[in-house]
Amino acid sequence: MSSGPNLLYIHSDQHNPRVTGCYGDPLVETPNLDALAAQGVVLDDVYCPSPICVPSRMSMLTGRHPFQNRVWTNTHVLDSGIPTFAHAMGAGGYRPSLIGRMHAVGPDQWHGYAERLVGDHGPNQQGSTGVDHGQLSGTAGPDRVSLEKSGHGQSAYQVHDEDVTAATIDYMNRLGARRRAGQDAEPFSLSVGFMLPHQPFVARREDYDRYYHRMSPPRVSESFSDTLHPHIKWWREACQITDVSEDEVRRARAAYWALVYRMDVMIGEIVDALRRNGLDRNTLIVYSSDHGEQVGEHGLWWKQTFYEDSVKVPAVLSWPGHLPQGVHSDRVVSSPDLNATMIDALGCPPLPHSQGRSLLPLLRDPNGVEWDDVAFSEFCLDRAGAGGPFPETGVIQRMIRRGPWKLNYYHGQPCQPFNLEQDPTELNDLSADPSCREVRENLKSELLAEWDPEDVAGQMAGLRRDNEILGAWGRSVRPADAIRWDLRPEMDYLDDEQLSP
Repeated sequence: MSSGPNLLYIHSDQHNPRVTGCYGDPLVETPNLDALAAQGVVLDDVYCPSPICVPSRMSMLTGRHPFQNRVWTNTHVLDSGIPTFAHAMGAGGYRPSLIGRMHAVGPDQWHGYAERLVGDHGPNQQGSTGVDHGQLSGTAGPDRVSLEKSGHGQSAYQVHDEDVTAATIDYMNRLGARRRAGQDAEPFSLSVGFMLPHQPFVARREDYDRYYHRMSPPRVSESFSDTLHPHIKWWREACQITDVSEDEVRRARAAYWALVYRMDVMIGEIVDALRRNGLDRNTLIVYSSDHGEQVGEHGLWWKQTFYEDSVKVPAVLSWPGHLPQGVHSDRVVSSPDLNATMIDALGCPPLPHSQGRSLLPLLRDPNGVEWDDVAFSEFCLDRAGAGGPFPETGVIQRMIRRGPWKLNYYHGQPCQPFNLEQDPTELNDLSADPSCREVRENLKSELLAEWDPEDVAGQMAGLRRDNEILGAWGRSVRPADAIRWDLRPEMDYLDDEQLSP
């Protein structure tokens, strides 16, 4: 094992790839991610398994689709018998460590990691004591209050990430000291989980000042009207975002850009510690996120949709001497492919039922390797614990991206097909275009081939009944949290006086 590569895997929360310098944003300052991109590969078309946290993260761990994990909502528990990316690392001789966010629900807070530091801010078990965001209560979910209470102040999530950064730097320093003393020559596998740039849309004044007066409006303006897709129309009504003021848009977007900037600063501190300790040699650095953020595009905020700003994630892979440098790849990729790539790079056994495909052959020989340009994403939420104003019937939706085409399937409602090559801003719904009928039907057939919406609904109903017992148990027994970061209400606040245009 002493000759194997190292892995530094950094995973953020709710980062729209468009808000990154190496993806073309002219305003945001992300010099550290941009430097990694210059030394590696930027993947331009990576799709998350689900545009919400837990199902996306659990799919990233296992390499399986949400329906294969039976994890669709933020309250569903991943079966501990399903092997994960971390199990594969351990089976390959590594001692995988995680510092920060994983966002798993249930008694298993390791899922294959041998060591966890800092942890998540939420309770381990259902029904346990939740989170008090103090002055910013309600702003972490899909609710208009997150726009109303936006601006400069402090988000507890940034405090969490500062603790994660400090713990990671300490980890690097201790590992470097042991190696310099000749005590530890084994390669490492380290995952770092950030909360940023997830809302609340609140950033510290020094960072917010960088963007507020220069903030640009959303690229894609879509007024609320009866011409919207029925689900999108209902969603905007339910979340009270039928009409958002220019002031709210400016404040929320300025804070989001500031949070991305601050996250990049922390990534830079971690990479600097890696290099100072001589740990960067033969180290694969991977950066990605669990899903995107709408930031006002199409009149939408947060995630929870299949529009590109919500369902796509950034992915930067830097491994000098092993991967090309300073290149972009436009092949269609899914987050589980990153899982398979890291396992392959470290020479660990592949996960038997993973849907992920290693990108190494493609990235090393883009023209000599066949690659199927396809990705799927699911958004299936039960009425209980859905994390938003969802109806009693819930929502059951799936997306397929194949080549230039995307089809958004809404069970019981019309599908939304787009040709992203001709319509990258997704303003031209081709559902009524007769010339696209065959493409639509083929995509729908492929989307439904192994995924049954009625079966999904039935399974979620069964899990709901299980969760009622688990939640009642948690409220009564109040089990201790094995891994939890102490989020305190005073960490979340808005400054009394806010900037004005």
